[in-house]
Amino acid sequence: MAKKKVVGIAGRFGARYGSSLRKRWKEVMEKRYQEYECPKCKKKSILERPAVGIWRCPKCGYTWAGGAYVPFTEIGRVSPAGSKRT
Repeated sequence: MAKKKVVGIAGRFGARYGSSLRKRWKEVMEKRYQEYECPKCKKKSILERPAVGIWRCPKCGYTWAGGAYVPFTEIGRVSPAGSKRT
């Protein structure tokens, strides 16, 4: 009997769409739903995404612009001037 694979969040697709695409999608979605620290209240939680690139802290309600699937992009870490605006 074959070993059962653990596929995580991509398990809902079953055998469809190919293994490479499912793995890539899984990596993106795991980054999206992991806990991040709010830049204002510094609490770690799973942040809300009301629209693509718009992120909101569920605890304090602070809203900011980030990446499509992650709240903080690499360019935003290099140049944090935009994140200081309220």
